[in-house]
Amino acid sequence: MKLVNLLDFDLDGLAAWCAERGEKRFRAVQLLRWIHQKGESDFGRMTDLARSLREKLAGHCEVRALPIVSEHQSADGTVKWLFDVGSGNAIETVFIPEADRGTLCLSSQAGCAVGCRFCSTGHQGFSRNLSTGEILAQLWHAEHALRARLALKPGERAITNVVMMGMGEPLQNYGALLPALRVMLDDHAYGLSRRRVTVSTSGMARLIDRLREDCPVALAVSLHAANDDLRDALVPLNRKHPLADLMQSCQHYLARAPRDFITFEYCMLDGVNDSPEQAQELVDLVNGRSPCTVPGLRVPCKINLIPFNPFPQSGLRRSPHERVLAFARVLQDAGLVATIRKTRGDDIDAACGQLAGEVLDRTRIHERLQRRREIIPIQPVATGVRA
Repeated sequence: MKLVNLLDFDLDGLAAWCAERGEKRFRAVQLLRWIHQKGESDFGRMTDLARSLREKLAGHCEVRALPIVSEHQSADGTVKWLFDVGSGNAIETVFIPEADRGTLCLSSQAGCAVGCRFCSTGHQGFSRNLSTGEILAQLWHAEHALRARLALKPGERAITNVVMMGMGEPLQNYGALLPALRVMLDDHAYGLSRRRVTVSTSGMARLIDRLREDCPVALAVSLHAANDDLRDALVPLNRKHPLADLMQSCQHYLARAPRDFITFEYCMLDGVNDSPEQAQELVDLVNGRSPCTVPGLRVPCKINLIPFNPFPQSGLRRSPHERVLAFARVLQDAGLVATIRKTRGDDIDAACGQLAGEVLDRTRIHERLQRRREIIPIQPVATGVRA
């Protein structure tokens, strides 16, 4: 008999499972607290549950952790875990400690089907979506392992922020993502605020609209170009969700979002998207002055400029630091908030765009990427700044 993994349930799902077995809703609340707040997987130790329920759980359920393939710690304190998700697939999860927060970067898929030109995960291909339990198992392990390692007092959290920025496109796994988000936010589980949970997407406009209605959390959008031609080449999803649709969905999202801005991620690629003219194009896009979007449609935003982490298959290079600074100045002079992301964990391949894991590809990604490069070559542009 296959055991039911209780990590697959949010509170409503757990309450429904309990109700089917004649148990009241408060039992689901107790279970959620034991599993997520206390990190308990042994039903026998859940002492405030009736013995009959504990026996019922032991015979039909489990809290299924993910096997750990490896764990690496960077010189800067960043920790990366490689988890086995079966059938030759492994996913990566990264913890980034800072003075005022601890951020966990979670994966949502084994691989990624989007195939962004600058991302090593996409170059590994795609195997499958993760289940809700597999998404939450990353958080469950990291939170309780770090609490023990850091000798935290009862009630102290190791993880204060969660970002869905690991392997995969989260919104392509919407059915599993949604209950996972609800557990992260639930006061009986991790109790994170909506401002401290971020979903990052390559730009699936219609599902951004759906997330706004179902579970609005902080939103980050992988933008990387301010015109459709270049974005088609860098982020293939743009051909189905062009900038006009994406920017409109972003503006609508703000009506219910916990923050009053959208974060736009912009990976700085040498000679591709890093000229002052392209910075001005980005200013025009978010201020509703671009031919790529609805006139006057302004999207309040923060722009996060990301140093590219090179890998051989990409054929791309990192923008020189002085060019990144010049790009940022154009944005800031136009009144936009622009930051340059500090690279963390690059000595253990845990930085942005480096998560690759191990993926049994089902998509023939190398053939598709090669064909795409032949159809839509990326032409270097004049930078306006000497490297």
